[in-house]
Amino acid sequence: MASRADFLPVSPEDMRERGWYYYDFLLVTGDAYVDHPSFGTGVISRVLEKQGFHVAILSQPDWHDTAAFLRMGRPRFGVLINSGNIDSMVAHYSVAKRRRDRDAYTPGGMPGKRPDRAVIVYANRAREAFPGTAIVIGGIEASLRRFAHYDYWDDGVRRSILEDSGADLLSYGMGERSMTEIARRLKKGEKAGDLRDIRGTCFLAKDPSECAFSPALTLPSFEEVRDDKRAYAQAAFTQENENDFVRGRALIQPTGGRFLIQNPPALPLEGKELDAVFDLPYARWYHPDYEPLGGVAAIEEVRFSIIHNRGCFGACNFCALALHQGRYVSARSRDSILREAEKIVADPDFKGYIHDVGGPTANFDHHVCKKQKTHGACPNRQCLFPTPCPNLEADESEYLDILKKLRAMPGVKKVFIRSGIRFDYMLQDRKSDFFSQLVQHHVSGQLKVAPEHISPRVLHYMGKPYADVYDTFCRKYYALCEKHGKEQYLVPYLMSSHPGSGLKEAIDLACYLRENRLKPEQVQDFYPTPGTLSTAMYYTGLDPRDMTPVYVARTPEDKAMQRALLQSTNPRNFDLVRRALRLAGREDLIGTGAHCLVPPEKQAKPQKQGGERTAQTGRNDRRPAGKPQKKTARNGKQNHSGRKR
Repeated sequence: MASRADFLPVSPEDMRERGWYYYDFLLVTGDAYVDHPSFGTGVISRVLEKQGFHVAILSQPDWHDTAAFLRMGRPRFGVLINSGNIDSMVAHYSVAKRRRDRDAYTPGGMPGKRPDRAVIVYANRAREAFPGTAIVIGGIEASLRRFAHYDYWDDGVRRSILEDSGADLLSYGMGERSMTEIARRLKKGEKAGDLRDIRGTCFLAKDPSECAFSPALTLPSFEEVRDDKRAYAQAAFTQENENDFVRGRALIQPTGGRFLIQNPPALPLEGKELDAVFDLPYARWYHPDYEPLGGVAAIEEVRFSIIHNRGCFGACNFCALALHQGRYVSARSRDSILREAEKIVADPDFKGYIHDVGGPTANFDHHVCKKQKTHGACPNRQCLFPTPCPNLEADESEYLDILKKLRAMPGVKKVFIRSGIRFDYMLQDRKSDFFSQLVQHHVSGQLKVAPEHISPRVLHYMGKPYADVYDTFCRKYYALCEKHGKEQYLVPYLMSSHPGSGLKEAIDLACYLRENRLKPEQVQDFYPTPGTLSTAMYYTGLDPRDMTPVYVARTPEDKAMQRALLQSTNPRNFDLVRRALRLAGREDLIGTGAHCLVPPEKQAKPQKQGGERTAQTGRNDRRPAGKPQKKTARNGKQNHSGRKR
């Protein structure tokens, strides 16, 4: 177990133990302090430490006054602020806007240890505590709120987080390059207000001529996107389309008499640079101060897992990765991953199981095509949607080689893949036997995949492959399971109420689940978070890609009926399902026939506990009575449960 000396200072006493009589940067975070490469605070603090800077950590401070900020004295160069690994509003509230009762990133799971809109609150407190000191905001909350953006909790458009926070600079995306450059130049004596030419940063200017990059595009102003939904949709599409480190241009958005200027994205780390970040001396644990408080639950998911890559060319419309990490995939070297695996194996609590080797998408291990590195991602099409691009280089050989090397390591019993896998990409791979190896060695009973829906209309708005691709994948998966004698199942993720999904589409999905005898225990409602094209659809009712109208489920009743339809076998949902079916004119699905979703009122009875089971119990819930397990697998059917996001 890591000792206090393995962490960066969190108190004046820690600083004295290190012999520090000053420090350079105060890093303020809304999460508990976990020194691990899966946590942004751990990465940025260690990267700056490697450059020779003294960094102190202020984790989840009391924000009601400046006392906590002043405790370690004034930093020499600046205050760096993030809300944690999750947007603070998402961390606090469910999609139904109910306050969550637990926070996995807080000691003991205690809720309420960070404020709503944490970046804004912390930045304002830091400005009070240290007038004249540079303040730089970053992390997921700042990155995805860098432009004027729709805020689900306000149900309106908010201006850039730079304005509300009063920060000098915003570092967006993966911040190692931009934060290192900012730190070096502040050390040289430059003022934060003069740092106008650093890629991967945003700032507010009095005049657009302060933009150091050319050419630059001017977006609709904050006032325009606030008052005109068409302008909002246009701006959202441009922001995502220009988020490319090769061809992306600087963006300028007028706001309140000033100008938000976003410099082009930072160059991604590759090869030795990326390896160097993961080779830094992380304690790989939460700070020992949290032990008596119950520890930090978030570490458990990543403690024995390895990050393999960054970026995602899948670019699902409801995912913020395209605007945050971008579509360019870079991966670590095999040697770097094996070095990290050695550290994991040396952990006294390691039981032989590496839980995951992945990233945003586990089986993306290189950029999508030869042209992307020099020409950027194509501005006029997606790499996998609606069909895979002819230039796609689908080859999982390098990833498979890493997995084989990990499996062969002394002390390793199993290597699992639990982060997302793009099944459409896997079906395109003709160069490796990754699919077969996955089934034989890397599934822990259940494989998580994300078809999300089966309606062509909804999948079009999601930017996801159509249902026939998923069905092909399922057949091949279960055929391979039978071939290799594996009793393993699929756990597909489903989403209700995504833009484009009305009652008809929800009913189509419910019928698909009934036909395949699938019983999701959980279904995730679409959550409109900042920075995604799907959120732009939700707010504007327009598809930003072509400006055509999109149906949006907005009322609690509409959302509840869609969710109930996806769990129509649950007796508690019968009334809602019948109401939805009658509204849609589908009374034919109410009855006792094999094609029906729910029984009529007079025959509705609570189901007995037990009976059919879902994938979460490790049993197949689709097995026809009297049929052996393998017969079901041969038919290509899949077990199902939903995800909790």
